[in-house]
Order: sequence, then C-alpha cells, then structure tokens
Amino acid sequence: MSSKNVALGRGLGALLRGSEQTVRREFEDRPLAGHIVYVSIDSVSPNPYQPRQDFNDDALAELAESIQELGIIQPITVRVLEKGRFETIAGERRLRAARRVGLRTVPAYVVEADNEAMLEMALVENVQREELNPIEIALGYQRLINECGLRQEQVAKRVGKTRPTVTNYLRLLRLPPRVQAAVRDRLLAVGHARALIAVREEADQLYLLDEILRNDLSVREVERRVSRLRNSSNRRRSRRPTNPLRERHQPQLREFEGILRKRFSTKVHVRQNADGRGKIEVHYFSADDLERVLDLLLQ
Repeated sequence: MSSKNVALGRGLGALLRGSEQTVRREFEDRPLAGHIVYVSIDSVSPNPYQPRQDFNDDALAELAESIQELGIIQPITVRVLEKGRFETIAGERRLRAARRVGLRTVPAYVVEADNEAMLEMALVENVQREELNPIEIALGYQRLINECGLRQEQVAKRVGKTRPTVTNYLRLLRLPPRVQAAVRDRLLAVGHARALIAVREEADQLYLLDEILRNDLSVREVERRVSRLRNSSNRRRSRRPTNPLRERHQPQLREFEGILRKRFSTKVHVRQNADGRGKIEVHYFSADDLERVLDLLLQ
C-alpha cells in the first residue's frame, strides 16, 4: 500500500487526535461509552442479534477492496462485553471486510446497550441503509416482538414505520419457505408475495409462484388469478354435500391431502364416500406440469 493510501486509511485516526496506540491508552482507565476508539479486530465479536442473514460475497469483496485503498471511513458501533472485549452492534460488513484485508485494528464508536437496544439499533441501521431484504426485515420485527416483548405499535414507533407497514412485513412470514426464499433472494417482489398470502392452499401458492417466475406476471395479474382461485374454491366448498363418514375422518383425510400436496407440489383432493370408498384427485395445470406429476408417480 502506498504512503498516500496509508494516510487516507488513517484519516479517522487523525480526527481522534493521535495514533491508534495513543487513542487506546487515552481511554484505558475510564469509560469508553460515547467515544470513538481503535480496538483490536480480534477483540470484537459478531452481533448475535444481527437481523442481516445474507452477506453477499461479491459486495464484501468490493468493500474489502475499498478498505484496502482508503481504510475504514465510518467506524463500526460496538458495546463493551468485558474489559478488552466488544460486541458489534452495527457495521458487521465493515468488520468482515476489514478481516479480509488483514487489518489488526478498527475504529469503533462505543455505546451502552442491552440486548433489546442492540437488536433495535442493528435493525434500524440496516433498514435505514436499505441493506436488508424483506424477509430479514420481517424476521427482525418478529424478534423485537418475541425477544423484547414489544407490541406491533411499539415496534413501528421504534423503527420509524407505520403500524400497517410492520404488519405487512410480518405477514410475509406466513408464506411457505419456498416463497419466502424467493422474496429473500429478490426473485419475487413484495407486492406479488402479499397477493399470495390470500391463497388458502400451499400447493396453489407454489403453483402461482412458478407461474410468476416463469411468465413474469404483474402484481395485478397475480391478484386477478388469486381472486379467481378463491372464488372457485368457495363455490366448490358450498356445493360439497355433507358426508358423515368424511366428517368423522376429516382430520385424517386432511393429513393425507397435505402429505400428497407436498409430494406433488400441486392441489390434491381425497374424496371419500359414505361406504368408505373414494378417490384421489391430483391436479395439473399444463402439459409440462402433467409430465412432472407423472414422473413423480412413477418414481
């Protein structure tokens, strides 16, 4: 690294009025909270309340290259665990990138924070920077509710959002894992995901997910298909005659249907007559879908 780059990398140190060693000695015997100091990178542990789950390797490599050239421009935020040990509150990407380039110390702003405050600060920082995907945001809100005992109104106030916004994010967690993964990976827009929440059957949700990804459906088109699907399901239920035997065995039949739906990733209905006989209906939605179902049947 050139002398010019070294100087740039230590620009923050100049603002701290001295070298890294001087800064560390300056605060050695008094509280660190409220100050920016240089700390050993090996003394900093990751934040266990970090809402960010996805650390893109390419983005980390770019950040590491920037730190290699210019140093860390913005300090990370930490809390003191014990003398000489710290825990990251915000800036874990910077910390990981700094480790990649072999830095031995990093600038850190030290604050006092309990577990609830750590989760709040990490969540708010990432949300404000728009670095979290929608599922990470939803999980962060859920953790504030579960681990910090907050109500949705309190969560909204803490993160500077409206109550409906928080509610809409939390509803994403009701979607099947495969749909959540598509939202997390930004293959599926939040508008599409919200439309799928209204679908009762998981197999229908997964079918519509495939249709969205395959045909690049608009949110409006997905909403229309969801509406037709719900109306069709309602009419089918209203026409279904009462079957005492089916009613008695309803939980077991539902369980069988669930197993088959997961197996074939499509709608499946188990019909049973009064005498115990019945049939299994496996739905398909295109020629390709039929081939897929047949392949599974023949396995």
